[in-house]
Amino acid sequence: MDIILVPGFWLDASSWDEVTPLIVEAGHRVHPLTLPGLESRDAPRADIGLRDHVEFVAARVDALDGDVVLVGHSGGGAVIHGVADLRPDRIARAIYVDSGPQPEGEPINDELPPDGDEIPLPPWDTFTEMDLVDMDEAIRADFEARAVPQPIRVATDGISYADDRRLDVPATIICCEFPSQVLRDAIEAGDAWAAEVGRLREVEYVDLPTGHWPQFTKPRELARLIVEALERH
Repeated sequence: MDIILVPGFWLDASSWDEVTPLIVEAGHRVHPLTLPGLESRDAPRADIGLRDHVEFVAARVDALDGDVVLVGHSGGGAVIHGVADLRPDRIARAIYVDSGPQPEGEPINDELPPDGDEIPLPPWDTFTEMDLVDMDEAIRADFEARAVPQPIRVATDGISYADDRRLDVPATIICCEFPSQVLRDAIEAGDAWAAEVGRLREVEYVDLPTGHWPQFTKPRELARLIVEALERH
């Protein structure tokens, strides 16, 4: 399978470097992406919105033959769900890594502290303890060295959908910072933040206990779960 890997905020294609070898070893082709505005710390970001990221990934789908698997980490989960809305017939499976699809009209995160038209990586004490499980000093230092400011509108734009066939795209949700049962309970309770997840017609939940960045803290385990999700289906 062709697997497109979409990073979360502040990260580029290299953030998947420890994950991709095992996926390739299993016989798949990987396409880790650097999204617009994340090319470098000096890249222009003022005019880049969430829709630009969605359309950028959709164009990469169009450039490949046959069905494609999308993997989205964190904010990348909203991006790949937007792509499933644009290209529902091309997506064999969407794999959400500590993420999930956003409800209609909701932003990914409009509470992060901005600096002009971008959002720099915040101080670590901005994040919760659950976010930072297994994030030792070496991993944090590496993250800081590679971090690129996020275009602000990618975080604050509300997402819009047009094709309910996106809900037919099979999904795997890999839950890291909290157990999958929390998500199941939120769906059952009708919590608004989980509404779009609850509408997915074929979804499985997998637990990978660690912090919010398993591509750094447990890369081999994350790669194994991605490969196993494809082998099951």
